[in-house]
Amino acid sequence: MGILENFKTIEVESPVDKIIRQIRDLIIAGYLRAGDKLPSERRLSEKFGIGRTHIRNAIKKLEFFGILTTHPQSGVIVNGADLIAMQGLITNVMKIESPDFFSLVETRCFMEIFCVEQAAARRNTEDLIKLEKAHAEFEEKVEKKLPAENEDFLFHLRIAKASHNAVLKTMMLIVLPDILEIYRRENVCAEGDQQKLLIEHRNILKAIKEKDIMKASKHMKNHLQEVLEFSKKKINM
Repeated sequence: MGILENFKTIEVESPVDKIIRQIRDLIIAGYLRAGDKLPSERRLSEKFGIGRTHIRNAIKKLEFFGILTTHPQSGVIVNGADLIAMQGLITNVMKIESPDFFSLVETRCFMEIFCVEQAAARRNTEDLIKLEKAHAEFEEKVEKKLPAENEDFLFHLRIAKASHNAVLKTMMLIVLPDILEIYRRENVCAEGDQQKLLIEHRNILKAIKEKDIMKASKHMKNHLQEVLEFSKKKINM
């Protein structure tokens, strides 16, 4: 073994991961307890010196694991410390080179198709309410011609949660943010594609409502085909 083997890879955390790590550390140290309220997005943004979108994404991740809850009247509240779940959120850096991006997207496709099949089979009334809400938020942004990546992200996470498979939910939460970051950088989802995505979301939601596993799978495959083809092209660039 050469001297190079003694060096360790330098891991560069994303702003969202850094926020989550700090919140985790505050919970572990006892500075944040169940029932405590987080400072506002504006104040956190000023404190961290980053945009409010990063704050919002970190909060959404922690909400999805049930660690935080947003109340319209009282703000973001700490539910409690599921430390195993929180450790899972502090992901290793995924080195997104072209071949790795394809692998990431390919893995996402396999997971999402299985997720939507299980969601169609297992969804309950509460799942449908949350899926409808996520879809409505995405639709509102699309109709107003506003960026809707976060709403798209949440819709797919709601499908994962409706699958009632905790491992899949965790894996999706790890994989999706990295893919979406590349979508933004490469402008994969241009404004003209948003209406197409909206129709595809409607078809997926309808199949889940009707508990039609085959249609849900078919619509999800169709929905992901374009980005899968894009990721294949990235390998050859």
